[in-house]
Amino acid sequence: MKVTFKDISKQYRGKYALKNFSAELENGIYGLLGENGAGKTTLINIFVGILKSDQGQVLINEMDVRILGTDFLSQIGYLPQYPQFYKNFEVMDFLRYMCVLKDIPKEKGEKRAKELLDIVNLSEAHNKKIGELSGGMRQRIGIVQAMLGDPGILILDEPTAGLDPQERIRFRNLIAKFSENRIVLLATHIVSDVEFIANQVILLKGGQLVKQDTPQKLIRGMAGKVWDVTATDETVDEKLERLNISNMMRDRDKIYLRVIADEKPDAEALIVKANLEDVFLYYSGAGKAW
Repeated sequence: MKVTFKDISKQYRGKYALKNFSAELENGIYGLLGENGAGKTTLINIFVGILKSDQGQVLINEMDVRILGTDFLSQIGYLPQYPQFYKNFEVMDFLRYMCVLKDIPKEKGEKRAKELLDIVNLSEAHNKKIGELSGGMRQRIGIVQAMLGDPGILILDEPTAGLDPQERIRFRNLIAKFSENRIVLLATHIVSDVEFIANQVILLKGGQLVKQDTPQKLIRGMAGKVWDVTATDETVDEKLERLNISNMMRDRDKIYLRVIADEKPDAEALIVKANLEDVFLYYSGAGKAW
């Protein structure tokens, strides 16, 4: 399967939320990365038909989704940024209800729901009310409902927001598990959510595509742009004001600054290995961390 975005634009009150966005997606995990307001949710809402673009096309295997209609929607599993659950529903009753909405036959849906609950380690919670579950458990229920129809495209909008570190790791592992033979579009501003599992990273800034490549190539492209600078209490304020700093750590009387710069930022600065967060800060222009 191939998804093609061709020159997608969307404006709100004269301001672009997306501008001439073009990209191609094939099977694999795509991390849609950008700061809040970069256009990630707008792109997803256009993709799933919640919004209409002002211009451009979304194509599935070269066919316009507007022509495919509901046939296209049946190929999508979607977990929105703020999923709403019926808290008084028991887990299995909720999944049965979602199967009805997705037009999945009863026996097939029952079997599929039980299989997925087992995969996400929630089989024992099948008769619990959703309102009794933790935030991480509800997110796992959310990905189960998205996967009920065995979709070719799985769309996840900020799926780990608000989860504790253990649940975030668990959820990332589930995404990797569900990515086989399908397109997964994972929209987030949390870099670690995509650094270890994404096959490709799509960087958005101000509604425009800035970069698209593998995490490894993006990181290699930052060679010579990330520096370790040492400061003291007397010099740190000046360096914080002057330099683009992504991290700061104190060790006794020394302060170590991680600096992103095209040129050597300080006489004693040392080049260090880049990571995907450095890439994000460099291309998004998110500014100083302090």
